[in-house]
Amino acid sequence: MSAEPMRPDAGGAMPPTTVKVWDPFVRVFHWALVALFVFAFLTGDEWQGPHETAGYVIAGLVAARILWGLIGSRHARFSTFVRSPVEVARFIGATARFSAPRYLGHNPAGAAMILALLAAIGVIATTGYMMTTDAYWGVEWVEGMHETAAWGTLGLIVLHVAGVALASIEHRENLVRAMFTGRKRAPGADDRA
Repeated sequence: MSAEPMRPDAGGAMPPTTVKVWDPFVRVFHWALVALFVFAFLTGDEWQGPHETAGYVIAGLVAARILWGLIGSRHARFSTFVRSPVEVARFIGATARFSAPRYLGHNPAGAAMILALLAAIGVIATTGYMMTTDAYWGVEWVEGMHETAAWGTLGLIVLHVAGVALASIEHRENLVRAMFTGRKRAPGADDRA
């Protein structure tokens, strides 16, 4: 992506240097999920009541995010960022060569990660709930799946953080700050809006 000097538009005004991308719901959801997952992961069997409460809140957040992915703002909607596995693989290959295009919203790898995290957290929430029922209380495969999904999700989170760091370096943009402020650098000529 070339860094072109900013030029005034036809009316003489300078274009904005940043644009709004992430709406308040997406940002609050993201950071609330981070905090609640860390809390639930660390409490596990040690503090059962608060652990279960965190799990129910997480399940509610995920349900709300899925709904927001259908009706929410432009960059929050699944229809604007979910890509085919072939596109995801191409993007990851381009990223490995430091030649991936910059996306204003979620890039294909980020979109795949969102879907993977939502699915994994859905498994954690479902098996966590199952463990509170009479039918599945003490059933080993349910407990094993719950624990495996939690550790698997932790692995996905590590990959997600690494991907955010790599994209931030590649495109010279602080993506963590963008998830706090909701704003990213205005798209350039080579960016995918």
